[in-house]
Amino acid sequence: MQFIDRTEIEVEAGKGGDGMVAFRREKFVPAGGPAGGNGGRGGSVILKPVERLQTLLDFRYNHRFKAEDGKRGGPKNRTGASGSDRVIEVPCGTVVYDAETGEQMTDLVAPGQEFCVAEGGKGGLGNRHFLSNQNRAPDYALPGLPGESRRLRLELKLLAEVGIVGLPNAGKSTLISALSSARPKVADYPFTTLIPNLGVVRKPTGDGTVFADIPGLIEGAHLGTGLGHEFLRHIERTRILLHLIDITDRDPIANYQVIQGELKAYGRGLENRPQILALNKVDAVGEDDERLQAIASQLQDVAGTPVFQISAVAGIGLDPLLQEIWQFLDRAAAGEI
Repeated sequence: MQFIDRTEIEVEAGKGGDGMVAFRREKFVPAGGPAGGNGGRGGSVILKPVERLQTLLDFRYNHRFKAEDGKRGGPKNRTGASGSDRVIEVPCGTVVYDAETGEQMTDLVAPGQEFCVAEGGKGGLGNRHFLSNQNRAPDYALPGLPGESRRLRLELKLLAEVGIVGLPNAGKSTLISALSSARPKVADYPFTTLIPNLGVVRKPTGDGTVFADIPGLIEGAHLGTGLGHEFLRHIERTRILLHLIDITDRDPIANYQVIQGELKAYGRGLENRPQILALNKVDAVGEDDERLQAIASQLQDVAGTPVFQISAVAGIGLDPLLQEIWQFLDRAAAGEI
C-alpha cells in the first residue's frame, strides 16, 4: 500500500433547488391562488474519520467531490427533495486546511467525528411565499442558491503515543518489529525505512499502545534534507519520544545532538517532548564494554535522563525499557505529567 500523507481536494456542495411557479386548479375552489413549492436544500460535503484507513492514497486520483443538488419545488405546495450529503471518509488524524488561506478548519482525530466543509445551498422560494393582499397571484419564484465550494489541503498526522526517532540505521525498524507484529523492511544499510511504520505494543494489562517508527533523520532534515523531514509531523501527537542511538557508530554523543538540533529547529514543541534514550546494538560490543559505559554516562549527564542499553535484534534490555515507557504513559494519563 502506498503511503500518502498530504494531498489537496476540491469539494462542492449541492445547489439548492429552484422554487416553482404554480397555481391551484380545483373544481370547487374558484380563487385557487399560488401553489408553487419551495426548492429543496442542496447536499453538504462532510468529512468523517474512520479507523480502517491509514493513508490518503484514495484522494491521489479522485480529488473532486460534489454533493447532490436539491430538487425543484413542486405544485400543490410541495417542497422539493433535499440533495444527499456527500460523506468523505478520511483516516483518523487528518488535519483539514483551507488551501486558499492556509487556515486550519478542523482536526479529525476520533472515529465518529463529522465536520461539514461545504454547506449546501438553500432552496429557492416558490410563488406561494409571495402571496399578499397586494399581490394575489404572484407569477415568480426564486432560484436556489449555489452551495459552497472549497479547495482543501489534507494532512495526515499519525496517532501514536510513542514515536521512535534516530539517525538512519539506528535500528528503529528492528525495534518496532521486535516489540510488535509490525514487519517493516529491515536491512543493514541506511534509509531502508521510507514511510512511517506503526506497531501496536501490548501492555501487561492487555491494552495496546501504538508506536511509530519514523524514517531516519539527518542533519538539515528540518530544511528538507533527507527523508525524515517529510514525516516529522507524525510525531507531533506523540506523548513521548524514544530516541534510539547506535552504540557502534563513531560518535554517539554527536548523533544525539544532531537529532536534538533537528527537533528544536522543526519546532512545534518537539524539542520539549519527553524523551527516553536507548543505546542500541549492545550485543555488538558487549554489555560490559568500557566505551559503552562511558558513553552511557556521558549521555545521561548531557540529557539529564536515564539511558537504557538494549539490543533490538537480540532482545536485550527491552523489558526495562518498556516498563519505563508504561510508567510514563500511566503518569501522563493520570495527569501527573
